[in-house]
Amino acid sequence: MSTLLAMLDAFDDLPQVRDLRERSYQALGDTVVDVGCGGGRAVGELVARGVRAIGIDLDPAMIEIAIERWPTSEFHVADATALPLDDGSVTGYRADKVLHVLAEPERAVIEARRVLAGNGRAVLLGQDWDTFVIDSDDPELTRALVHARADGMPNPRVARRYRNLLLDNGFTDVTVEVHTIVRTDATSLPMLANIGGAGAWLDDQVARARDDRLFVAIPIFLASGIRAD
Repeated sequence: MSTLLAMLDAFDDLPQVRDLRERSYQALGDTVVDVGCGGGRAVGELVARGVRAIGIDLDPAMIEIAIERWPTSEFHVADATALPLDDGSVTGYRADKVLHVLAEPERAVIEARRVLAGNGRAVLLGQDWDTFVIDSDDPELTRALVHARADGMPNPRVARRYRNLLLDNGFTDVTVEVHTIVRTDATSLPMLANIGGAGAWLDDQVARARDDRLFVAIPIFLASGIRAD
């Protein structure tokens, strides 16, 4: 299992994240495409609810894992900006933790509108990579590390643009919610290592986890809108 998938699995197992995932499934209808599906958990959960769910990911290795985990579900290797779906063929579109890796996220939103039927719902979820909150003995270094990690991505702050992306690309009844995920145990250490790397800063976080003093808060943005005819 890749380090990325292991981190995603640990994050998706959190009770707060499970609740948020459930909320993201609301009003998506009976045919849903999950873009950036990763290991396929959302697809499997939607299928278990009687929905026809289609998982899309650009990474063939992720799709292989998704098929292995959810063998009765449908998965395809494809780009978020060129989905292998007909116009108006789905009632729901879901993209979770994916737009920040796209150079032109608006193209994915345009593609979402194309594949959605009239009155279909699009749901966008993700974190703003500049707004991770991490308690530390060195707040200035922590701020620098968080921002450096964010700046290594194509669109680290796209989540704060979700509402405008939907409004500007043919969606109405747009809403936005913010759900803060709080982590206080060692399960967050791989994520913190990904941000700070080995050294004194990470050693401090390891000690905090050992002493039950670790604190990480991650605001997750959930935006949704209806395809305007």
